[in-house]
Amino acid sequence: MVSDIFIEIVTAIGRFLLNPLLYIAIIFAILLGYRRVKQERNYFNRRIIWGWTELIGQWKEGWLYALIISFISIVAGLTVPNVFLMMLIVVSVVALVLYVINALSPVLTMGVATLAVWAMFYYDWTFSWWKISLEGVNVIDGAIVAITIIVGLSVIAEGLLIRRAALKVATPSIEKTKRGMQAIVYRTRNVWMLPIFFVMPGDTIAAALPYWPQFTIGENSFALVLFPLVIGFSKLTRKDLPALVFPKIGRSVLLLGQLILLGGLAAYFEPLIALTTLALGAISRISISIYYAWQDKTDHYAIAPSTKGAVIAAVLPDSPAEKMGLLAGECICKVNGVAIFTENELYEALQLNAAHCRLEVLDRNNEIRLTQHVIYSNDHYRIGLLLAEPRDV
Repeated sequence: MVSDIFIEIVTAIGRFLLNPLLYIAIIFAILLGYRRVKQERNYFNRRIIWGWTELIGQWKEGWLYALIISFISIVAGLTVPNVFLMMLIVVSVVALVLYVINALSPVLTMGVATLAVWAMFYYDWTFSWWKISLEGVNVIDGAIVAITIIVGLSVIAEGLLIRRAALKVATPSIEKTKRGMQAIVYRTRNVWMLPIFFVMPGDTIAAALPYWPQFTIGENSFALVLFPLVIGFSKLTRKDLPALVFPKIGRSVLLLGQLILLGGLAAYFEPLIALTTLALGAISRISISIYYAWQDKTDHYAIAPSTKGAVIAAVLPDSPAEKMGLLAGECICKVNGVAIFTENELYEALQLNAAHCRLEVLDRNNEIRLTQHVIYSNDHYRIGLLLAEPRDV
């Protein structure tokens, strides 16, 4: 029994490594990093965030959530049909290829995959050339309940990722306002990978993959598959800073995930509740995206040149500016006692004191604070600040 389970886990990992979605998502993350760095250099003549951040974050940020979902899935016996995962691969790949990142919310990808499975069930569709059929699959009474619970758990993970990880690759760019001025906007594009163990009915696996090892629990046969669940999030922010907007979006998505999970649990008594829950969940997730996109349809910008001083657009990682606790959105009024408004004036003021950089800063709450840091006479460019100031685009 133990050896069979071990073989099953090893085989599941092997199938994971053969899944085309895995490599498409990896390539996509690399391209996101490349495109972001190119944009940063185009606008600011320097790289702001390391180019491999998207790829590393793709795996680093989601593994704990994947482990929790896998544990719940296996312990609770949440079995999903093979055909559902195949449809999920197709939906996820299409969203990646078409560059529709926000369509990679679990409630949307899994919802569309479930709809495809239901259509196969209702219209008696089969794809023998891909070995896809619904033979032995109870779509309404069994799989739909497990799928809805897994969707709820995955959307909860999505909300937590938006709250805690989306800000790490939020990068500034310059946009021309309706009044002809230059303002700063922020864009984040994330594609996270959650390697989740799914439990599948043995009979369904055997029909498509006759050599797949299986293990037996009681009188039922099951198989494990390690699946690369891809979750995407993209957001352009103008009106507010990402640090203020993303937690709000994350909380909304987190609440939606909890409601979907409750609907999935209620569907245990009436499976049709699951279909309603998935439909309403998909509509709600789209509504959340539309609402926050509509909030940014404005000519008011959180970061723009100011008459009060030099507004910080971004702080470079591991820089003196970061060590001084400076944040995007704060306004530097004086440097070494000299009022400044541009980057050139900042560096000229730094030359007044080769040993220390003393700043008078107007924070996000419009309160004045003082900060300072030791610098070197030939290292002023390393202070690590990008400022919002008039420039050509």
